[in-house]
Amino acid sequence: MTADEFREYGRAVVDWLADYWDRVESLPVLAQVKPGQVREQLPARAPEHGEDFYAVLEDMDTIVVPGLTHWQHPSFFAYYPSNTSGPAVLAELLTAGLNVQGMMWQTGPACTELEQHVLDWLAGLLGLSDRFLSTGSGGGVIQDTASSAILVALLAALHRASNGRATRDGVASGRFTVYTSAEGHSACEKAARVAGLGAAALRTIDTRADFSMDPDALRNAMKRDIAAGYTPAMVLATIGTTSTGAIDPVPQIGSVCTEFGAWLHVDAAHAGVAAICPELRWIHHGVNDYADSYATNPHKWLLTTFDCDACYVADRSGMPTRVASTGTDSARANLEFIMAVRLAMSRRSHGRRYPTRGVTSRVADP
Repeated sequence: MTADEFREYGRAVVDWLADYWDRVESLPVLAQVKPGQVREQLPARAPEHGEDFYAVLEDMDTIVVPGLTHWQHPSFFAYYPSNTSGPAVLAELLTAGLNVQGMMWQTGPACTELEQHVLDWLAGLLGLSDRFLSTGSGGGVIQDTASSAILVALLAALHRASNGRATRDGVASGRFTVYTSAEGHSACEKAARVAGLGAAALRTIDTRADFSMDPDALRNAMKRDIAAGYTPAMVLATIGTTSTGAIDPVPQIGSVCTEFGAWLHVDAAHAGVAAICPELRWIHHGVNDYADSYATNPHKWLLTTFDCDACYVADRSGMPTRVASTGTDSARANLEFIMAVRLAMSRRSHGRRYPTRGVTSRVADP
């Protein structure tokens, strides 16, 4: 593809996307296909010779779009808000064209520094304290999803709970437990499995009438585990559970974590970005005082394309080197750069006030 062809086809793609956004409301929200129907329309083998670009683009209309559930449809209310925006999409085009591999600072200094700077911006917009800033004791790293952030937090928690033995010798060096509420995300159990603890290490804590975690039940569970020879490693508190939107009482949970020396990770994937509105920052009550790590998803309410999770730690000094990496030593730095540019483009184009009005109107009038 020559530079002139790239310009021609690029304009065609942008026009196609703009047209799709204009007409998406007229499409059925759910895909109108049966299992296997999309594959039946595709060639059985990869083509020997390149095809005309416009033929490929035509397949988007005839094959791909009918096989989509349209997450950008105004009548899509499943799961969680997930609206993209023009600035975020154009940012993705920019990063794809640059195709920078930021595995070390030297291979792409802007990868590391843009990521750190934009996450510091976001921390300020959400009312997080200075200890979560890269200029403070902690800092942020972009993850693909909140599930990855939970795994990162658990690895850091195990490192601290074992004085580094779990990082060096593996989790067999101790008997560790992890806690979340019955409304907590299944990613917590997955993280326990991936980290080598196994699902048996997870303690599901009862909830109160409002579906938030019961701090007294958490304290009792930790007491029982300690008496049985276990070490409480991490508690996962949630701000906006997936099924009910419940907000766990972070101050009381944090007090229990302090009492027993457990790491507190606050999963605010669903609702945390609502704190961009000053009047809604009450949802973060206790985070600045107690959280060891915190994560939220700009791809849910902040007009940023999938995937983009902002994961913060309050103190990076005691973390395993590779877990604490902010792009200076990360095989994922190219992905992080893409997501950082998306986030930066969205924030610079929209500012704080535009998404603030949208969030406020939806909270006030659900």
